[in-house]
Amino acid sequence: MKLDPFYLIVDSAAWIVRLVPLGVKLVQLRIKDRPEAEIRAEIRAAKAVCAAHDCQLIVNDYWQIAIEEGCDFIHLGQEDLAVADLGAIRAAGLKLGLSTHDEAELETALAAKPDYVALGPVYPTILKQMKWAPQGLERIGEWKRRSAPLPLVAIGGLNIERLQGVFDAGADSAAVVTDITLNDDPEARTRQWIEQTARWR
Repeated sequence: MKLDPFYLIVDSAAWIVRLVPLGVKLVQLRIKDRPEAEIRAEIRAAKAVCAAHDCQLIVNDYWQIAIEEGCDFIHLGQEDLAVADLGAIRAAGLKLGLSTHDEAELETALAAKPDYVALGPVYPTILKQMKWAPQGLERIGEWKRRSAPLPLVAIGGLNIERLQGVFDAGADSAAVVTDITLNDDPEARTRQWIEQTARWR
């Protein structure tokens, strides 16, 4: 499986409506702490936009709803992985991405036979409090050797200026949140990401 090198992560369908039509081909919808009805409505809206623009939608966490709504890709953190029904996920034909932050988590992830693994945070991140120190570029190479041939997603503190180093180190895809969503012009920044990742596409 090949992932687009530009992996956008947003927290609402509204962001997907804004940015996916610009040419985004891979997006994760990561919603936290909302009522199930709202999450379901957000997934439906996101799914419709992604389908219209040939964009791969990855749903974070809510694997049961993703199955019910006919989605085809989910991403789980380690805590969610521990309680998820992998048999049901596989039976529904969903692809699976998993987060990893240390050696033990990588072993747990690989045992689950995912379709990709993510490593983070590569650089310091403002998105959420992390108990892990920044991993650095060297860890990307190590993770790639251990997880190959699976695609490796780098996440955490990434911006356009750091892309060359991340891909040179062995990442297949670069995940981005705040470099776009906190930018003064998210649309222009998204176009820059699409343009700057073209060489790895």
